[in-house]
Amino acid sequence: MGQGHGWEGAVLRLLRGKDFVFTVTGAEQVTEHYRRLHLTDGGMLRLTGVHPTMWVRLWFEAAGKPHQRAYTLVDPDPATGTFSLEFALHGGHASDWARSARPGDTIEATVHGTGFTDPDPAPSHLLAIGDPASLPAINSLLTALPPAPATIWFETPPETNGEPAPGLPLRLDTTRHDFRPVPRQDAGAHLLTQVRTAAPTLLEHTPAPYVWIACDTTTTRSLTSYFRKELGLPKQRLHALGFWRP
Repeated sequence: MGQGHGWEGAVLRLLRGKDFVFTVTGAEQVTEHYRRLHLTDGGMLRLTGVHPTMWVRLWFEAAGKPHQRAYTLVDPDPATGTFSLEFALHGGHASDWARSARPGDTIEATVHGTGFTDPDPAPSHLLAIGDPASLPAINSLLTALPPAPATIWFETPPETNGEPAPGLPLRLDTTRHDFRPVPRQDAGAHLLTQVRTAAPTLLEHTPAPYVWIACDTTTTRSLTSYFRKELGLPKQRLHALGFWRP
């Protein structure tokens, strides 16, 4: 397995990436633009274990060429060897596959690069910034870091017409989670403005903050630079990963 994954697959094999085959067992159309697939893990979880925000690389084929995209596991269960994946549907090979996937379909995956280190000291306040593509990871993080309060800036796609996040499976605790939907405007610039307006005050009153960013690559880079260079946040108190390219 993995021999048809091109140079990316060859690099991952050299880096000791582990390959598995997942099988679709069911699907849910959560919203018009958001789909959840249920899968069996091909023995993966028993070998790798589970950690918060755990993700895998799925392999898709288009025009005879392999393409890989990373997706966060939802509710992984090593005892049953099952988990779900959630797809923010748009154009692209991954979305096309997710739309048409049916029970019995299989897909190859590679595990490499995923990891999570518990912040030390534990966060006194979590600042999370993301969008539908990173929603499964945000949910995983909110579950992994109780009972810290959290402020979540969540960029909503244009098709929601400014609604907060209709139908999306957000796992919020209203007693400690401050959810702030932000309509996507100006290629992410509006989100950056909203964060810059509020973050200094939040950090000023937070002895042990932890900032987690997962937006499009350009916005993620801008936000990371802002927290590190302008606000002086230590690198060990920030985790950032670009989830997609605009």
